[in-house]
Amino acid sequence: QLQLVESGGGLVQPGGSLRLSCAASGFTLDAYALAWFRQAPGKEREGVSCISRGDGNTDYADSVKGRFTISRDNAKNTIYLQMNSLKPEDTAVYYCAARPRGFSVCTMHTGRMTTWGQGTQVTVSS
Repeated sequence: QLQLVESGGGLVQPGGSLRLSCAASGFTLDAYALAWFRQAPGKEREGVSCISRGDGNTDYADSVKGRFTISRDNAKNTIYLQMNSLKPEDTAVYYCAARPRGFSVCTMHTGRMTTWGQGTQVTVSS
């Protein structure tokens, strides 16, 4: 069974940093295009960043460009989201997700992801 498990969330002050991890079981992450999403209370789930299979091309939402970095460690079967210069508006539950096997190009459309983690809470507050 394909499973994704996020970790690394927590409470951080504005301007601080966090690194989220997403570990896979039941499949190897390097065979999939992957993405990070987030959902704040009362808002729709939105794409944050994604990474393609193979060439590792990445994409970011405008709101996080220059502050967040997505990466993949195939040896650990884990992807990461390094979040710097955090703002209160980054507060949300963060999810990682995978496209179906065979799709190489990354996307931040929620409807195109078929495997989701349970989420990890990130709170940015002083």
